[in-house]
Amino acid sequence: MKRGNEEIAVGIFVLVGIACLIYLAVHLGEMEFFSRGYQVTADFDNISGLKVGASVEIAGVDVGRVEKISITPDDRARLVLKLEPGLVLKSDTIASIRTKGIIGDKFVKLSMGSSEKTIPPGGKIHDTESAVELEELIAKFIHGKV
Repeated sequence: MKRGNEEIAVGIFVLVGIACLIYLAVHLGEMEFFSRGYQVTADFDNISGLKVGASVEIAGVDVGRVEKISITPDDRARLVLKLEPGLVLKSDTIASIRTKGIIGDKFVKLSMGSSEKTIPPGGKIHDTESAVELEELIAKFIHGKV
């Protein structure tokens, strides 16, 4: 094999290796460069450790992710949820912060309503239930405030 052919083969091998690394980084890291779907917002009094990237579920099925967390002017936590395209939320949908298991990760649970009206892309979920903090419940129980 000539020296020029060896260099071309090594170059192709390196490019294929880089392409494989990029593919793995995108798919294992759940990165979305060309994300599809739409956004809705929801305001909560307390999100208690929920992180960007947390899952959004309906009936235990993953239908989106938490894309952004910010503070509103009235000191509430505002979540921007990125939901799958084609998912239709009713205007009386309830968003709740829940925990997977006893000490698991936090996620957003959507409970679908039965209203005829829907929440458009860029709309807002008005009915929310903040996270229940286990530490607060235990403190109330211990101090007899239950």
